[in-house]
Amino acid sequence: MHAPVHPRITSRQVFAIAGPAMIANLTTPMIGVVSTTAIGRLDDAALLGGVAMASVIFDCLFWLFGFLRMSTLAFTAQALGAGETREFSAILVRGFILATLIGLALIVLQVPLVILTFDLMGGSEGVTRAAKTYFMIRIWSSPLVLANYVILGWLVGQARPNVALILQIVVNLINMAATVLLVLVYDTGIAGAAIAAVLAEAAGLVLGLVAARRLAAGGLSVPRAILWDRDKLLRMLSVNRDIMIRTAALIAVFLFFTAKGARAGDVTLAANSVLNNFLLVSAFFLDGFANAAQQLCGRAFGARDARGFADSTKLVLSWGIGFALAVSLLFALFGPALIDLMTTSDAVRRTARDFLVFVIMAPLPGVFAFGFDGIYVGATWAHEMRNLMLLSLAIFLGTWWALQGYGNTGLWIALIGFYIARGALQGARYPALLRKSFGSA
Repeated sequence: MHAPVHPRITSRQVFAIAGPAMIANLTTPMIGVVSTTAIGRLDDAALLGGVAMASVIFDCLFWLFGFLRMSTLAFTAQALGAGETREFSAILVRGFILATLIGLALIVLQVPLVILTFDLMGGSEGVTRAAKTYFMIRIWSSPLVLANYVILGWLVGQARPNVALILQIVVNLINMAATVLLVLVYDTGIAGAAIAAVLAEAAGLVLGLVAARRLAAGGLSVPRAILWDRDKLLRMLSVNRDIMIRTAALIAVFLFFTAKGARAGDVTLAANSVLNNFLLVSAFFLDGFANAAQQLCGRAFGARDARGFADSTKLVLSWGIGFALAVSLLFALFGPALIDLMTTSDAVRRTARDFLVFVIMAPLPGVFAFGFDGIYVGATWAHEMRNLMLLSLAIFLGTWWALQGYGNTGLWIALIGFYIARGALQGARYPALLRKSFGSA
């Protein structure tokens, strides 16, 4: 009996997933720009600071539950590769149930969340009051946001990234339009910006459900025996738990980095914030390749296609390296000019230039950090990814501790070391996991 013949993985397939993800990532910051501009025109610094503070909290909060998108993407891609298309609807509905439970829990816990987060951030009275107003309204979007994560992962998992891209763009456009209308036309202040976010996510969910019903074979009704399959439920919860712990460790690194930069003084904090925009730009591109790895590796994993899995890994990392080198070159050539564009302070400009070399260095190790994250998610090697991320966190903290006498330089070296550790540890573990998953195939 001959082994099944699988089609070769091509660069076109990589970019069919990565391209739309990159475009979606690039459109997302426009929400922040429009919100900042709209609130900024109210000529109240406390309101502007309140939106900024609350937005950071929501970014971290929703980032923590990003496992809903990643695991749904991986399970869907694996089902696609295995030819289990009837499982698609069950994966989607299970994701919705978990997203709803988490979202409702966040709404129920909104008061303790406010007390815990805003006391720790220590803003002024006016900023904190504005941030609480924004938070107490936008928290009601939690089930909607998390359900949209599930839909986006489900769509990309089926290799339908263009539909996912359209949904994200529509949500972003509605958010921006509603913000301008509510804040500037109807003069609803900071509450209007929060309501706009809720409306946009609600519209996105409605459109997502319409798309899902059309794409799901047999609609979204799932027999109870299939939906509540014990083994699949336990696997979903296990994978989600491990990805959540991994994400919490990742968030801890960036919160620690920000906190230590703040303690170094206002100029250092501002310079690091400017340079963080460079890291975000490189992340937009690298995350696109991570999305491609999740779908292609997940699909190959489900099809038991060892060669396809290995080819997907090579293509994603190879193209990632090419993009990383191009981004690093752009940072080296235009970094100083971009710094000058983002700040008018001479002190901040000088400090940011002093540390520009680190953001020029970051994209290359970032390829392996992001790329292997996508590969591990696609194969649902979540337990190993969690453990290696915790080890990378320990390396980051150890490096910072050893170099803390070097101030902000030591902090940046620790961050670059963290990127290197993530990619190197997962890369070193990859061959053994590949053999374990596919045998000698």
